[in-house]
Amino acid sequence: MRAWLNGEILSDPTGPAVAVNDHGLTVGDGVFEAIKVVDGQPFALTRHLDRLATSAAGLGLPTVDDAFVRRGVAAVLEGEPMALGRIRITYTAGPAPLGSGRVDGRPTLVVVAAPMEPASPTTTVVTVPWPRNERGALAGLKTTSYGENVRALAVAAEAGATEAVFGNLAGHLCEGTGSNVFYVVDGELRTPTLSSGCLAGVTRKLVLEWFGGEEVDEPIEVLAEASEIFLVSTTRDVQGVSRWDDRELPAPGPVTTEAAETWRTREAQDIDP
Repeated sequence: MRAWLNGEILSDPTGPAVAVNDHGLTVGDGVFEAIKVVDGQPFALTRHLDRLATSAAGLGLPTVDDAFVRRGVAAVLEGEPMALGRIRITYTAGPAPLGSGRVDGRPTLVVVAAPMEPASPTTTVVTVPWPRNERGALAGLKTTSYGENVRALAVAAEAGATEAVFGNLAGHLCEGTGSNVFYVVDGELRTPTLSSGCLAGVTRKLVLEWFGGEEVDEPIEVLAEASEIFLVSTTRDVQGVSRWDDRELPAPGPVTTEAAETWRTREAQDIDP
């Protein structure tokens, strides 16, 4: 693991580094991105940095310095051979009083890189009873306020699953804690629209561009009719779902297999699509 903080590589990447009054730590006032590393290079970096800037603007943080972030990414990858890994970029409001109010100060920018294992081709999923708020101030932003996701993933783990999926206040399918959902009904590949409150996933967008699919908002109960379901994310790529709650599914099914093959082919053609 290598870590970079506000322009400097840390000699101890796991040692204390961020101030105890950093607003990202005390109240979750920050945004982040997780980026896949393929053969030592960040995949789809430009798209991820564009989303980081969008999330920061949505949270009211100072404008992200794109060139500065890229310096951090290069620094954590330098001299660290990594066939497959993950970069985590975290951008917070910086030190502030111990409450919700901010002060005008220097934001905190942290970039960390570490190896990761490839995801399995299939997984199991549970739905959780807590709805996403598609009308909330943080809807669609990738913020560090992940307490809800931590709780949901704990429920999933207790059920022997690796992901938990939320509906939204309208009762429609929304998203997983760290993934977007695709499903097949009547031979048509579908995924929720961004109006559902789901994150504008980079992998989601690329699957739509490279493979296709219809964006539609439907009651979460539609999944009972789905012949196939798969998850997509930076760390999962295209991952078939073999069990959703108590329902067994064929995984990976033919559509999932074709989508995964398309993903592998296109990913190898362009590191920054």
